[in-house]
Amino acid sequence: MPDRTATTTPGLAFTLASLAPVPLLAGAALCGTPFTWAALLYMTALAYLLDEIVAAAAPEGVEFPAHDRLSVVLAISHFALLILAVHALATPGLTVLERLMLFLGAGLFMGQVSNSNAHELIHRGDRRLSLLGKWVYISLLFGHHASAHPLVHHVHVATPGDPNSARLGESYWRFLPRAWIGSFRAGLAAETARSRRVGKRLNPYALYLTGAAFWLALSGAIAGLPGIAAHLALAAYAQAQLLLSDYVQHYGLTRAKRPDGRYEPVGPQHSWNAPHWLTSHMMLNAPRHSDHHAHPSRPYPELRLPSAQEAPILPRSLPAMATLALVPALWRRVMDRRVARWQPKGDAQYAAE
Repeated sequence: MPDRTATTTPGLAFTLASLAPVPLLAGAALCGTPFTWAALLYMTALAYLLDEIVAAAAPEGVEFPAHDRLSVVLAISHFALLILAVHALATPGLTVLERLMLFLGAGLFMGQVSNSNAHELIHRGDRRLSLLGKWVYISLLFGHHASAHPLVHHVHVATPGDPNSARLGESYWRFLPRAWIGSFRAGLAAETARSRRVGKRLNPYALYLTGAAFWLALSGAIAGLPGIAAHLALAAYAQAQLLLSDYVQHYGLTRAKRPDGRYEPVGPQHSWNAPHWLTSHMMLNAPRHSDHHAHPSRPYPELRLPSAQEAPILPRSLPAMATLALVPALWRRVMDRRVARWQPKGDAQYAAE
């Protein structure tokens, strides 16, 4: 009989790791303690400890036929948790500490799991799945990422033309507004140009803006102005984490410029990767970033981890390094010397001033 371990165990691991926070966060929104503690600890301390303790990397190139179904369940769970969290944060019932912990736990889930899942969905060839991913981003008031990511980031990554590629020496706090504003504008320009090429076509930015207004109106209907404030805060927190992920995964890495003025093709050396077991499953293999850029339409269970000789490997898990990036001096002390190995000679134009 064929060995079924490689086809079933990884699917179960992806399912358990990514969905485990959902009942904990729902319980936190509805009941408060002890679910608030459990949800926050799972997304932080437990994830870090298991990543450090479990030495094995997630299996590579595995078959998981239900991967799209898991993404749909995660997207629906995201919408439900967003509504529950807005209501719990904006109405009486939870203590101040419980609200703070719920905000942190829900924001981490939306910024790490929901973001990774939406990112996966917008790359799917099925238009229904792609639209579902767009609506996850729209609910986080970040719909333009569904355009800017494939049309700008994937085309111009590791060059000055990509707002979401962090420059060597650039702190996350400088990168954050530059990337947000730059990606919004670049995505709009790309969609406008595409609309002109194909003739009459509604610019997706109309959907992103009206969809964001719909979600804010829904939160207002749920809990008035406090509901809108809670939604804005959760969305801002999730967006900051999405951009933090971009910052970490491309920090300082550049594509060499050829004599004809063109940049070299995107290769594994242009993204930072992480092999860690739990967060790789929880984030649907998002830390295998080099292979994603090489094969954008490849489903997450099939993504492969390059060797340390092929591509840069982060010294700790992606969430752990994202936390370190919040302290620029420590981040540069750890990362700048590692970037030097991968930076093309003579490409100082990428360095932050």
